[in-house]
Amino acid sequence: MVNLILSALSGALLSGAFAPVGKWWLAPIALALHIYTVHRSAHPFRSSFLFALVFNALTLHWTSIYVGSLPWIILFVGQSLMFVPLGFAKKYGIPFYPLIFLIMEEVRVRYPFEGFGWLRIAFSQADAPYRSIAAILGASGLTAVVLSIAISLVYLKNIHSTWKPIFALLPLLLLFMPMNIHTVGSIKVLMIQGNVPTLGLDFNSRATRVFYNHIEETKRALEKNPDVDLILWPENAVDVDPFTNSKVGEALDEFDTPLIVGAVIRQFEEIHNVSILWRKDTQEIYAKQHLTPFAEYIPLRSIADKISPFVANVQDFSPGSVSKSFRIGKAIIVPVICYELIDDRLLEFAGENSNLIVVQTNNATFGKSAQSLQQLSITRIRAIEHARNILSVSTTGVSAVIDYQGNIVRQTDMHKAAHIYAQPTLIDTQTPRDRAGDWALVGVLIWLFLLGAVYRRLDTKRR
Repeated sequence: MVNLILSALSGALLSGAFAPVGKWWLAPIALALHIYTVHRSAHPFRSSFLFALVFNALTLHWTSIYVGSLPWIILFVGQSLMFVPLGFAKKYGIPFYPLIFLIMEEVRVRYPFEGFGWLRIAFSQADAPYRSIAAILGASGLTAVVLSIAISLVYLKNIHSTWKPIFALLPLLLLFMPMNIHTVGSIKVLMIQGNVPTLGLDFNSRATRVFYNHIEETKRALEKNPDVDLILWPENAVDVDPFTNSKVGEALDEFDTPLIVGAVIRQFEEIHNVSILWRKDTQEIYAKQHLTPFAEYIPLRSIADKISPFVANVQDFSPGSVSKSFRIGKAIIVPVICYELIDDRLLEFAGENSNLIVVQTNNATFGKSAQSLQQLSITRIRAIEHARNILSVSTTGVSAVIDYQGNIVRQTDMHKAAHIYAQPTLIDTQTPRDRAGDWALVGVLIWLFLLGAVYRRLDTKRR
């Protein structure tokens, strides 16, 4: 009974590392508590499932706001099953817990349905003093550091093994690695958060209302300060196809300044969620590649249709096939559309092929929940990982300017029309993580294997 309580408590504590609580230091404490629980448990797989069940249920509760409890339950139970292998740490040695955890996290990032990496431990660490290690080892490496701290906390209880915790913390020495940032100028950007008529699944039920909200907010902002090089609108800001609706296209043409806008368009009988660089005479289009399962397309539709009545209203989008950068003066801008933030491959492209990243998102379907703040934390880690200033703009908030060190320079309130003037520097430095590519993950896995092997051998000798 005690182990069940400790398992549930560790899961609850880990959820507190993510928004809305957002206390980064709870993550290593929660993981240390669960490592201890697995060590003493006669049923380590059950302990791991309960730990994950509480963690996922609490942290992902925002998914149930408008679609009911059943999809939320399926999501958090399904995700929790992928934590069950943590129980193998009891068999192979508690020091291998960090390695097993990271391997399973990497599996969740990729499978099923192209993965769901929303709750990677790294994404809870945007305020941690060691967060800059993401620029060297990536998001996976930042997760590994948290796990290393957790195992060091476990070994602190043994007063005869004081050097063991220090050994686990060796990766923190990488924080002293110098990294020089090279800039190639700056760009003046007007970010527009136009708001929506109503929060929820029907945020754009009134045709063109969201679009004209953004038109009106843009005009108000330009009256105050017209000296901008780029106007940035969020995902779904253009709620009708600007290529087929002449009035919408003409309204966009009224602006002399280039716009990057989020829209939904139809091409060759396919629907695409796109980012458009709109100039009067020419338009460039990037189509979202990593679509949101059960929102922009329905996997296993015949089954899903029996679970939720909302499935019938979802028309499958078609994914894009290539990444793209937009050029405005010296600025080389890669757009990332909402859910794509969790895709390492797409963010690696952005880091290698841009000097500024923009994130366009629409949080209206999740109301005023923690979803937007959790996404903001992910964006902050991505800014560090790839050493890029990021402009994140939402229809309803939170919109924010984030510098390459993960600091929030400025942000808006939720569900209010607002605008931000930003002048981010354009950075063309590549981080060690981006130069290493997949080898960064390989290095992290080797470190955790060595950590487990050394600790297990020393534990065996002590017995």
